[in-house]
Amino acid sequence: MKPALLASALLLSIACAQELQSTPAQQATAAPPAAVMQRGQQIYQSYCKTCHQANGQGIPGVYPPLAKSDYLKDKQAVIRALVFGLSGKIVVNGKTYNGVMPPAPYNDADLAAVLTYVYNSFGNSGGIVTAQEVAAVRKAGKPGQKK
Repeated sequence: MKPALLASALLLSIACAQELQSTPAQQATAAPPAAVMQRGQQIYQSYCKTCHQANGQGIPGVYPPLAKSDYLKDKQAVIRALVFGLSGKIVVNGKTYNGVMPPAPYNDADLAAVLTYVYNSFGNSGGIVTAQEVAAVRKAGKPGQKK
């Protein structure tokens, strides 16, 4: 009887461990932790809102909106914009912007928090950005730049 009980316990623990692992699809629909949202909001309020405004609407013709922004569909491009800065023409929600955004002076966890906040605010559809995703973009380097 003991081997059967041990086998059952082992199978149960394996099943539970598999349920704890999240896939990218599950991660995209999971609600972000409150602490991450709070940190993201703090960073947004202190660093991002001057240009993108408190409501995420930006300033027409000058700073693009983050609210309901189609630019957020390309997560890698969004992460690159924060890590390396952005200059030149971009199109957001059908409108062209041609400005400069400096690299954000934050670590990977803080950049992930502010991006998670943006993805879950201003009428955007949600999602989570992890510090690991930010680190991978940082490690890959700026496009067109030799390592």
